[in-house]
Amino acid sequence: MSVVKINVLTVPAEQRETLEKRFAARAHAVENSDGFEWFELLRPVEGTDTYLVYTRWRDEESFQAWLEGPMKAAHRGPDTEGEKPKPAASGSTLWSFEVVQQASPKDE
Repeated sequence: MSVVKINVLTVPAEQRETLEKRFAARAHAVENSDGFEWFELLRPVEGTDTYLVYTRWRDEESFQAWLEGPMKAAHRGPDTEGEKPKPAASGSTLWSFEVVQQASPKDE
């Protein structure tokens, strides 16, 4: 059964645009990973400064392989002598779930 990983990011209001631009710049960085099933970046609407980064994977092994390979490389940044950009998020927590039930719209 699939696994879901939700990265809970605390993002101050002044860093929201930066975070979203960084995700947009890395668009499609995860789609070719073996076992990848879904991605969504969820922006808070009101009452919180928490973004959710939702990913769904075929299994835990697929997520771990991405975490140790492509994800680690993407977060290292470019190989330059310049300074690495500061994180846009001030905090991060990873939630893990197993999918036990699911539904999709019925064909009409």
